[in-house]
Amino acid sequence: MPMFDYHCKACQADFELLVRASTVPTCPHCASTELEKCVSRIAPAGKIEAIRMSNRRLAAAQGHFNNYSPSEQARLLKGKRV
Repeated sequence: MPMFDYHCKACQADFELLVRASTVPTCPHCASTELEKCVSRIAPAGKIEAIRMSNRRLAAAQGHFNNYSPSEQARLLKGKRV
């Protein structure tokens, strides 16, 4: 499923959606189907790893570990045992 950026002509909202080929995308704000597909921004090279690690730290602080691989989850949980 590809991710696309959209601009809603009805409420002027900008958002991104995962869209299947058979689905008609709708605005999450006003449910309008009058959407304009936009060009997605490209992630700057070299910053992706820092962004990923930042998101992992935030998820871990909130108690979520599902964004880690099973081996990483085991290692993290082993370190938390007292």
